[in-house]
Amino acid sequence: MSAKHPRVLEIWTVYRHPRDHPDKFVARKSLSTLPPTMTNDMFVADSLDEVRALLPPGLYCLLPQFDDDPVIVEIWI
Repeated sequence: MSAKHPRVLEIWTVYRHPRDHPDKFVARKSLSTLPPTMTNDMFVADSLDEVRALLPPGLYCLLPQFDDDPVIVEIWI
């Protein structure tokens, strides 16, 4: 790919009990642009396993960093 058309990755961040869904697990999609682009795409489920099952296949899981919001469970790219 040329520098004019860099590849944009989908990033799915999984949250445990965020403020807008305090009893659920939520996966929200963003894009790896600079700055990152938040989308309106999201999945809501009762459990971590259920929300993981809704994510697109072929993603790789990363654990949150020490300074990430404590409600972040994992990040999928």
